[in-house]
Amino acid sequence: MDEIRKHTEQIERQILAPGAALSECSRGRVRPEEPCPLRTCYQQDRDRVVHCKSFRRLKQKTQVFLSPEGDHYRTRLTHTLEVDQIARTIARALRLNEDLTEAIALGHDLGHTPFGHAGERALNQLSPHGFRHYQQSLRVVDRLERRFTGLNLTWEVRNGLVCHTKGTWPATLEGCAVRYSDRIAYMNHDIEDAITAGVLRPEQLPRDVVEVLGDTKSRRITTLIADLVAHSSQTQLAFSPEVGEAYEALHSFMYSTVYVDKTAKKEEEKVERVIGGLYERLSTHIDLLPEGFLQIAYQEGVDRAVTDYISGMSDEFAIRTFEDFFVPRKWHVL
Repeated sequence: MDEIRKHTEQIERQILAPGAALSECSRGRVRPEEPCPLRTCYQQDRDRVVHCKSFRRLKQKTQVFLSPEGDHYRTRLTHTLEVDQIARTIARALRLNEDLTEAIALGHDLGHTPFGHAGERALNQLSPHGFRHYQQSLRVVDRLERRFTGLNLTWEVRNGLVCHTKGTWPATLEGCAVRYSDRIAYMNHDIEDAITAGVLRPEQLPRDVVEVLGDTKSRRITTLIADLVAHSSQTQLAFSPEVGEAYEALHSFMYSTVYVDKTAKKEEEKVERVIGGLYERLSTHIDLLPEGFLQIAYQEGVDRAVTDYISGMSDEFAIRTFEDFFVPRKWHVL
């Protein structure tokens, strides 16, 4: 049976670009494992991410707009799928390792909090050690998943997760493709959601950006992908100067308008109260933590356990838990 995996590895050697990551050259896992007879190590990692509980919870986690009325707003899960699609297109065009790219893309937001970045900011203020969702994504796959034993992913996937948004760039071109794809995806789908919500009008988009990138989501994404593919090398991914400037200008525009809009963000102050209330109650009543998180409390400290537990909650579960803690229940006299 090993011949199937080895044949796939042989195909990688034959068709992937010189700068691509080869499965057989992976730096490996923290805990050595016998290789799968059918799948490469990166295919295994992709499957482990898709089948883990943290991935499923993304469907009930906020992308940008809290508790939107409507079926078509993005969630953290649909965002992840859009990132994956863009990253795979880039990887295939550049002959990078598509399986590694997909494993990183699908897992990049596993550490995100309930209520999007509002929840992240709240936890960052409460936790003595701070909180960053990209660092938590690594902790999820290393420590919290699979009943607190971790998914034991390869070094390349783990590196891509923790480097997907800020600071040091990923060590692989595949990780870099996901980092570009994350921003390409969220800028463009957030524009679409903002227009749907009435927060933004199409004519408000910077004219010079529209002239370079296009006037629709599809055209902008196509322009960005095509330009990135055309101007990347075997050692580095990059836009042309003109498109790169428009890309950064659009990013700045979103952070000065949509992401700070008072109408869209009016519910976020409530997030601080919910996250703060949960954190205080769980920190002072650790018996309310599930058993696995109690073990973390004893081994790594109460703050670490409470942060891990809250960050993994979906929006709905966080609200329901808050209500259980602080809202009186109705009772009936027989």
